[in-house]
Amino acid sequence: MTFSDPSAQNSVPAFEMRGHRFKPLTWETMSTAQQAMTRAVMSGKRGAMQGPYNVLLRSPVVGNLAQQFGAQTRFDSSLPLALNELAILMMARNWTAQFVWWAHRTIAQEAGLPSNLVQCIAQGCDAPDDLLPEVRAVYQFCRELIDRRQVSDATYADAVTHFGERGVVDLMATLGYYTLVCMSLNVDQYPLPEGAQPELKPLT
Repeated sequence: MTFSDPSAQNSVPAFEMRGHRFKPLTWETMSTAQQAMTRAVMSGKRGAMQGPYNVLLRSPVVGNLAQQFGAQTRFDSSLPLALNELAILMMARNWTAQFVWWAHRTIAQEAGLPSNLVQCIAQGCDAPDDLLPEVRAVYQFCRELIDRRQVSDATYADAVTHFGERGVVDLMATLGYYTLVCMSLNVDQYPLPEGAQPELKPLT
C-alpha cells in the first residue's frame, strides 16, 4: 500500500495490519495515542505496521517506546547488519517465532550470513566449525545468554575484543527487543503472509 505525506498531521496513513487473537485495528478504531504511534512507525525507516505493532498498539505509550527502541536496535546498531540479524534469528529460533524467522532469514543471508549457519540455527544443531571469528563471537555470546542466562568470561572478552563494550550492549539490546517481539507475536498467534509456510519445526 502507498503512504502519502506521512508527516502531514491531517493525512490518514495507508497501512495494513494482521492479527489473530488481537483483532487488527483500523485508523477509525484507534485512539489518538494509537494514531500517533502509527504515524511514528509509518514515518520511520520501517514504513509498515506488520509484525508486533498491532499488539503493541494496545498499550500505545509502551508501544511507542518499544518501536523507538526497535528502530535503534535494527537500523542503528553498532554491529554489522549480518551479525545483528544473526542475533535476531537466534532469538526467533529460541521462541519458534515463525514470522520473525520468515521476515529476517532472507535479510540475514543477503547481508552475508552463511547459509549453513542459518540452517543449523533453524534445526537447533551446533554451529559449523568454519565460522569467521566475529561471527563465532556473536553466535557464542547469544548461545550462552539464551541457554544459560549467563555469559562466560572468555565469551564476554571475545565479544568485547571484536565489538567493544558498546557492541556488547547493542547485542543485548537486540536480543531484548526481539524477545518482546517474539513474545507478542506468539501470544497473538500472528499469521504468516498468505502463501508463506512455517519454516521452524518444534525443538526437541
